[in-house]
Parts: sequence; structure tokens; C-alpha cells
Amino acid sequence: MKIETADFEASFGLSNQLPFSTMPEIVFSGKSNVGKSSLINKLLNRKSLARVSSQPGKTGTINFYRLENCRLVDLPGYGYAKVSFSEKKRWAELVEGYLSMKRDIRLIIQIIDMRHEPSADDLQMVSFLENTGFPFLIAITKSDKLNKTQRAFNLKMFQELFGKHDIRVVPFSSQTGEGVEVLRKCIDENTNLMPSLREINKEQ
Repeated sequence: MKIETADFEASFGLSNQLPFSTMPEIVFSGKSNVGKSSLINKLLNRKSLARVSSQPGKTGTINFYRLENCRLVDLPGYGYAKVSFSEKKRWAELVEGYLSMKRDIRLIIQIIDMRHEPSADDLQMVSFLENTGFPFLIAITKSDKLNKTQRAFNLKMFQELFGKHDIRVVPFSSQTGEGVEVLRKCIDENTNLMPSLREINKEQ
């Protein structure tokens, strides 16, 4: 697979604008500023395919990235307090509209900051995903920001919290690459698309 086949496709701010699902989709969900864009870029071995912003709440759209035979779908980040109520409502309607459509969703990667306990918004989103019936896992990001003792303690906390629901937890760092191959394998198991992603890496 050539690198030019991994491209930004489009952004949509309203559910009635969303395109039909014409190929398998891998979905990324998480709180504002949790590292979704960095995770996507790391998975594809790209520096700036998904734009990274230091300002929380910046991404209020659903962003589609097209690969050779699947789409990566970046949902707007939730939980940013400074966003207006009307904007939060629009985001919620947008996400719910996307997930309620007839789509070929193969896997949802729910992203949570490993440095902190899951927020109420995180837990609500996990509960919502459980009810959708879509396959999903939790990637806990920024593992490189913790020392060895803190990392072990927090990892155990996440595993105990979500393990009782049989939800897989994957530590991830866009800086060290921890968890990259694990997530690629998970995507492979759900879509059989990872040979294409490996080709992307070879092209770099």
C-alpha cells in the first residue's frame, strides 16, 4: 500500500452531512486533548495526517481518514468544560447520529489518559459503547508521562476497573511507541487490514 492512500478525507459537523458507510471503519473516541490525533498519526507512522492541537475542544467535527480499504474515523473530543451548552449538544447529537447509522464499524478504540482516573464522561462513554454492541477496547495514553511505579499502579487500576467487564486495556504512548503493534494487531483481527498498514510503514 502506498503512503498516499492514507489521506485526510473530510470533516463533518452535523449528522445529516455524514457520508454513507462504503467500507470498514475504525473509530477513535476520547476526551478532549487525550491524544487521539497523536495516536492516529503514530499508528500510521505519519507526523501530521491528523492535526494535533494543544487547545482542548478544538475538534468539533467527525474527521474521516481514508486508507486503501478502510476509513479511520476520529470523533470529536468530549468533556471540555469551556465549550457552550449548545456546542456540547451538537457534538452529542453528531456522535450519536454517527453511531446510530447503519455503518460498517469494525472496532472502536476508546482513549483515556493513563495519568488520571477515568472521568465521569469517560465512564459514561464506555457504558454507552457497551450498549451499542460494537467491538471496542480502551487505549490508555501518555504512559510515558508516568514513572515505573506510577505506571504499574495506574495500569492495575484500569485493568481491575474494566477487566471485570471483559474490556481489553492497552497502554499506549505516541512518544515511545508502546502499544502501537498491539493496536495494529487488534485492528488486524477485526478487519484484516493491517498488512496494508505495514506497507505504509515500509513506505516511510
